[in-house]
Amino acid sequence: MGKDRLAAFSDGVIAIIITIMVLELHVPHGSDWSMLTAIAPSFLTYVLSFIYVGIYWNNHHHLLHTVTRVDGLILWANLHLLFWLSIIPAATAWMGQNLSAPLPTAIYGASLLMPAIAYSLLQWAIIHRHGKQSVLAEALGRDLKGKITPFLYAAGIALAFVNPWLSIALYVLVTIIWLVPDRRIESIVGRV
Repeated sequence: MGKDRLAAFSDGVIAIIITIMVLELHVPHGSDWSMLTAIAPSFLTYVLSFIYVGIYWNNHHHLLHTVTRVDGLILWANLHLLFWLSIIPAATAWMGQNLSAPLPTAIYGASLLMPAIAYSLLQWAIIHRHGKQSVLAEALGRDLKGKITPFLYAAGIALAFVNPWLSIALYVLVTIIWLVPDRRIESIVGRV
């Protein structure tokens, strides 16, 4: 099977995920600054999650440029990633309504950790299909960002029960790390 159907389906699911997140934002009930500041935590959590999902969409797009054929393992690994990404709107809404509360902050971290693991599994499935000398295997190399990200999320989850603001700072840090586009795949695909 070619990759076009997989890419189109994934783009559609990610678009729905973003739509669900924005629908969780509520208009202030009133017209003064206090009403606007009351929804600020939900809005800021939405912004963080929107950037996070956008980073996945961008990297997923580049990742699929390395794929020539799709097999069942890649399909299931991709669905696994989309499943965990689909949890983000609920975790975003809960943390946004309870900013700095330990459990929602930890659950939000878990909603970030699981797609990171699933994305790594998707990369592995693609390399398994295309070989250790494939474009993706060459592009990833040591993959330092990919390897440290789960540890930062795990630290954030644990810290949520000590100091939720430190957890949120770690989540923002990971977003900043990944906000700088990962050009490894783009540069390799450009040469091929």
